[in-house]
Amino acid sequence: MAMLLGKKVGMTRVYDEAGRLIPVTVIQAGPCIITQVKTGETDGYNAVQMGFEDVKPSRRKQPEVGHFRKVDTAPKRFVREWRLPVGAKTEAYKPGESLTVSVFKDTKLVDIVGTSKGKGTAGPMKRYGFKGFPASHGTERKHRAPGSIAARAMNAGMGGGLKRGKRMAGHMGDDRVTAKNHVLVAIDEEKNLLVVKGTVPGPSGAYCVVKTAQSLGTAGGK
Repeated sequence: MAMLLGKKVGMTRVYDEAGRLIPVTVIQAGPCIITQVKTGETDGYNAVQMGFEDVKPSRRKQPEVGHFRKVDTAPKRFVREWRLPVGAKTEAYKPGESLTVSVFKDTKLVDIVGTSKGKGTAGPMKRYGFKGFPASHGTERKHRAPGSIAARAMNAGMGGGLKRGKRMAGHMGDDRVTAKNHVLVAIDEEKNLLVVKGTVPGPSGAYCVVKTAQSLGTAGGK
């Protein structure tokens, strides 16, 4: 399975061979440096750690700077680690090795993990899509109210608190989101760019993880 760290550049559009307009997202993926390879003998599990985008050493703590110095590279702004499947060989990964978008040259679908846009505190209508109360006569200053919560507060034997799962106003967005089965439209190896069909979680400039799709299904962005 191929995987890279990257940054969402923004959205644009392209035309396919039939002349149809396709909305796409451009992602700058790599080059990524393998900063550490963990094995069962040394760490108790097999994993690969990867870093993306250089940052000034003064913006990182000295232990982190020393960690990156071991593989003769500058400190990285975005670092992630993922476990390898049980029995997978770690010899294919070398500390200090650079990975580029060429790892996806034979890939058709990708999964993209990002952080959704933060919306702050939102009411139930925006947060969960509630319909709201009727807008005609008879409803007074309650059009966007969440409705009664009394039926959900009767938790026999557990006090009068609300049961788990009651949909109410609260923090919205800023969550880890995985967008699955995006069609990989194009690869620009010279500029380290991936062009994927559809939208990607997060604002422009947000970091994300791009990896080979894990499940087959309807491609995203339709």
